[in-house]
Parts: sequence; structure tokens; C-alpha cells
Amino acid sequence: MSETDQIAKPYYLFVGDISDEVIAKTALGIVQWRPSDCLAQTDASGAIDLGLPRMSPQAAAASGARTLVIGIAPAGGALPPAWISAIVEALEAGLDIASGLHIRLDAIPEIAETAARHKRQLFNVRIPSRAFAVGKGLKRTGKRLLTVGTDCAVGKKYTALAIHRALENKGIPATFRATGQTGILISGAGVAIDAVVADFVSGAAEWLSPDAPADHWDIVEGQGSLAHPSYAAVSLGLLHGSQPDAFIVCHDPARTTMTSTSYPVPSISRIIDLTIGMGRLTNPAIACAGIALNTSKLDEATAHDIIGETQRALGLPCCDPIRFGVESIVEELL
Repeated sequence: MSETDQIAKPYYLFVGDISDEVIAKTALGIVQWRPSDCLAQTDASGAIDLGLPRMSPQAAAASGARTLVIGIAPAGGALPPAWISAIVEALEAGLDIASGLHIRLDAIPEIAETAARHKRQLFNVRIPSRAFAVGKGLKRTGKRLLTVGTDCAVGKKYTALAIHRALENKGIPATFRATGQTGILISGAGVAIDAVVADFVSGAAEWLSPDAPADHWDIVEGQGSLAHPSYAAVSLGLLHGSQPDAFIVCHDPARTTMTSTSYPVPSISRIIDLTIGMGRLTNPAIACAGIALNTSKLDEATAHDIIGETQRALGLPCCDPIRFGVESIVEELL
């Protein structure tokens, strides 16, 4: 399990000079859900505006920032060589570094040497701090909801966080279970499930969502997609291990091909069928509780139309969790 309680706040968010919001999802997610933890962003002339002041590392440190958070999640979780000098500069300015990348910061000589020389800390959020057993598939007490997707980066984390917040506002016991680096930085704990060795993914998910009181909901952040040629394996292990009673399908209606592929985005109904068919292995009672659409690329009238059409076609509650809230899905759960 990775825990972030030791990471000093406020954050200085590194987004470099990228322009793709999908790659900047870590920074965007932290700003969305933990704005009080964020002080500034890098001052590179990129197209990603987090709504924070743009500062150099020296200015951010002088303004009170404590940790540079690498807010970018490139494909494969690698650290581009061009970023190393910026991270070294932040260490020299007096900042710790937190990373959700697959590569360990201390495995990069320039970063490790600079951190040691300036007595700064390096946090590898994505690297689990413990070993996990293989999954057993045994029934656990409590209730679980998993967000699944027709693709990567369609809103699984945001949907899970929105449902968790709505349940808590109603006084219903619930815990958000983070399974990715951004969710861990937002919630303070979790397991980066895609960094777990394949044989132990379902076991890690079982450990993450243990036995709980009968009225307690674990809201498990989904990863990847069962239909994605690159990430279906981790999605399946998470499905079997989280053993969900309910799942929400997350979908971007403006997207035509799956991330980093030429494969068409599968239909929502196909993902429902795949999730139920595979999920019954560890929970025969698994059921779809609703659809979450990411309508951020649509105008409001079109978004309302597509939500209504989807709800009528599938006979399930449908919403945009960020734009219009999750009340209809929460009512279905309860």
C-alpha cells in the first residue's frame, strides 16, 4: 500500500510543456479534488492551465510550496529525459519530489544524488510498499462498487470520488479505495494496481477492500478497460479482486477510438455484458447500477440529450458526475 501522509503540502504541480489533458490527469485530478493542497504550477509555456499561479521552482519554494508533484502520466509511466533537469532544479530549490510514474526516482542517478546532497525526500507513490497474496475469491462482508470504463481516462476516478462524496453527505458509511497514483495523492492511501505483479493483482484488490460492516460501501476506483488491448489484464484482475456488488460504466460519448490505439470504443452495453460475465466468477450477484458520461467536450443541451437517450436505451440511471451530479445513481444504489 502507498500512503501519502508524509508528503509535505502545499504542492507545486509539474506539468511541463505538454498540451494533452489526458496525460495531465494527475495534476488536474489533484486540483479538482484537493484544491487547498495546491499552491502553484510549473511556468513552462504549455497549454495545460490548472488555474494556479505559474511559478519557477525557486518562486514556488519561496511562496511556501513543499513538494513538487509530477502531475503527468505518460503512456508506460516512464520519465522523459527532458524532465530530469527540471526535477533537479526543484530539489536544488528546496522541494521534495512526489512521483506516480512507474520508474523510481531514486533509480535516476542525477535525481538521487541531488536529493541526497540537499537532504530532500523522494516519494514513489506508484510503488507498493508491501507484498500481496494471490487472490482467493472468498466472499467478503460489506458492499462494494467498482467503476469500469469503455476506455482509459473516461472518468472512472472522478465518478468514484463523486459517488463517495454523495454517500458521505447522506451519512452512509463509505470509503474511496484508490487504485492509481492520482487517487492515492487525492485520498492519502491506496494501491497503484498497475504496478502490482500480474499474479497478485486480484489479491491486492482483495486486500484493499477487506471485510466491512454490512451497510458500508467501498467505492473502488477502476483502471483501464476490459476491452482495451493494452490494459484489459489489470482491469480483469481488479474486477475479480474487488468483487463488486455494483458497477458503474464510465464513457466519453465524444471519443471514437480507444486511447493510444486504432480500436473503436466499444459500446456501453458490450462493457456491461463483459463486466457481468467476467465478474460473476467472484460475485454471482454483480449488477450494473448506472452509467456515467463524461460530457466535458459537449455543450450543455447536447449533454442533456445524450444522457436522456442513454438512460432510455439502457434502462439505467445516467448522469455526468461532475457536470450534473450523481444523485440518480446513488438513489439506485440505495
